Amino acid sequence: MADYTKYLKPEVLAKISRLELRARMVVEGFISGMHKSPYQGFSVEFAAHREYAPGDDIRHIDWRLFARGDRLYIKQYEEETNLRTHILLDCSRSMLYPEHGRDGRMSKYDYAATLAASLVYLLMHQQDACGLVLFDHQIREQIAPTSSTVHLRSMIDLIERNPPDHTTDVKMLFSQLAEQIRQRGLVVLISDLLTDVDSLIAGLQRLRYTRHDVIVLHVMDHDELEFPFEDNTLFEGLEAPQIRLLTDPQALRSSYLKIVQEFIRKLRSACMDHRIDYALLSTRDPLDAGLARYLAGRMHRLTR
Repeated sequence: MADYTKYLKPEVLAKISRLELRARMVVEGFISGMHKSPYQGFSVEFAAHREYAPGDDIRHIDWRLFARGDRLYIKQYEEETNLRTHILLDCSRSMLYPEHGRDGRMSKYDYAATLAASLVYLLMHQQDACGLVLFDHQIREQIAPTSSTVHLRSMIDLIERNPPDHTTDVKMLFSQLAEQIRQRGLVVLISDLLTDVDSLIAGLQRLRYTRHDVIVLHVMDHDELEFPFEDNTLFEGLEAPQIRLLTDPQALRSSYLKIVQEFIRKLRSACMDHRIDYALLSTRDPLDAGLARYLAGRMHRLTR
């Protein structure tokens, strides 16, 4: 088997132009790199028992039944067909950082789009219903959940055809989604979350109030998390280009990091309070971090 695990590294993925190929490599790398697959039973429910036959996987033996009757039985499973996942991908301009693929790095959007496409690929091949929402200050594109692999390429193509633009408005997003998503499901938000925190928390709370399970994959660039700048630097607002600041970054570093850490702490705390799975992902993190967090959230939903 090819060593797909290398395709989990953002610096390698950045050299692959086609999003569909990236997604396939990420998922295959994720699977091949696992010592113990979380897929074991993650998309299925227990259905019935049958008597053990030579060659059956011993991991499915019901040892409690064996203790009571001294005979081996296998647990049989059936596919969990009720899961409907809605992937919400932030296409606002702040996701463009760093612009123009600086230093061969992935922008936040490249990273988030690859993660979203990988989840679509993963879900479709598990015969789960998956939907896609692209948003900035409005819902730009939307595909209702479907389990048909016929729509796989169209979803990934839709992501490729919609580069980031405009500002972010999560208040609008959650208001519209609460009206549209009637059937309970799983909502995965992939964004840098650079918006009004109180509006964001209120929107997430609204989704939980309507009994949706929610996973927040918070994508930030290494520069935003570490602020490594040293020399005088001109900072420009991606969503507010009229804002330009030429300054000594070392004079700002301490206060900047304090604000960012408080921002992250408030988001993480709010998610915990509302039973929302939250994961902070740096664009330097291998892509399996996002996939693993998704699967952990799903396992939690199936076993609670």
